[in-house]
Amino acid sequence: MTTSTLPDDTEALDAYSRTVSGVAEALAPSVANLRVVARRRDGAEAAVGAGSAIVLSGDGFLLTSAHVVTGRRGAVRGGVASFTDGRETRYAVVGADPLTDLAVLRTEDHDLQPATLGDAERLRVGQLVVAIGNPHGFAGSVTAGVVSALGRSLPARAGDTVRTIDNVIQTDASLNPGNSGGALVTSDLRVVGVNTAVAGMGLGLAVPIDHATRRVIGALMTDGRVRRGYLGIAGSPRPIPPAQRERYGDDPVVAVGEVVPGSPAAEAGIRPDDLLVALDGRRLTGVADLQSALEGDVVGTRVVVTLLRGGRERQIVVVPRELAS
Repeated sequence: MTTSTLPDDTEALDAYSRTVSGVAEALAPSVANLRVVARRRDGAEAAVGAGSAIVLSGDGFLLTSAHVVTGRRGAVRGGVASFTDGRETRYAVVGADPLTDLAVLRTEDHDLQPATLGDAERLRVGQLVVAIGNPHGFAGSVTAGVVSALGRSLPARAGDTVRTIDNVIQTDASLNPGNSGGALVTSDLRVVGVNTAVAGMGLGLAVPIDHATRRVIGALMTDGRVRRGYLGIAGSPRPIPPAQRERYGDDPVVAVGEVVPGSPAAEAGIRPDDLLVALDGRRLTGVADLQSALEGDVVGTRVVVTLLRGGRERQIVVVPRELAS
């Protein structure tokens, strides 16, 4: 019995190995090593950090983790990007967003091999993924595993502002030193995440590539920053009351746990224990929906918040202010 199972086991291992090695071979040219430098008081440059980055476009744009290229006080730092073919090129930071831990860089080399971005919303627990980094510049680092959890949250801070990065991918493809900013890739060669942190023994976390983060990447490429509205509430998902399900569906709502004094929410009359259902008609099923709805042109405009209070629907007009980073 043992002998008869060996060929099947060998074939399975060979298929797994071929998949992982194929992904690594295809993506390695699109993952750079970053040497982060800062200028000393005497004017000389000194290395202050390292990480990895993903080639976004052939004309020199790279994607990495914001914490790789950001100093303690928020100052961004340039440096040198190295590739597995031996090329080295200087890069500058176009924009960094600590609240999603994403940053866009631009290199002096405009003949790069871009990776293909995927959609993390299509991931499933148990799906094979490969984490690819470039901690040394000339030889990539590869670990493989499966998606072990989806929908995790990761705290992020920018100055005095604390936010959570939502829908973070947890994988048992463990991260090696210098792999932050590298690619989390599916077997069809699509980048679905940016490796950002070690979650524990043998685990890693990655910021997903999805609709929300694509908007962030686009804003960083064009404007160098992300504009966000600020309401001044702390909220969490809560099941919608049964009496409201026929009208709004079965999806949860956002329960207000705290309202910051003097904030737009406080000035508009939003209270703790209110249940936020929609913002300008856009259904809110969690904090991620609210954060996404507050990005971009909503700052300084009058928006209508639909909420439930004491079982009754109310509509309140609120004017979001720009979130200071």
